[in-house]
Amino acid sequence: MARDRTPADLAGADPGPPFEITFDGRTVTALPGQSVAAALWGAGILAWRTTRNGGRPRGAFCGIGQCYDCLATVNGEPNRRACLVPARPGDTITTQEGDGHAGLAV
Repeated sequence: MARDRTPADLAGADPGPPFEITFDGRTVTALPGQSVAAALWGAGILAWRTTRNGGRPRGAFCGIGQCYDCLATVNGEPNRRACLVPARPGDTITTQEGDGHAGLAV
């Protein structure tokens, strides 16, 4: 039945085996070819940064790298656009607070 087919089945995709990344210490499963934002969304995580003024939560907004709402700290590097960064096995993503430079030597 067509209803039992997944989008991957319909496209004939074979993305390869899933792998693990971590977000704020939590294990998240990702697939080859997914962006960090897509992997986090897939795990039900919708916000991974707070605003400079007010500390309001933000995640992906445009999904194409234009708006900068999806900034995250990836493997210790702040201000990475999570919608453009490919997820890689063992990546460590942490919530970015403010401008992402707190605690970094200047």
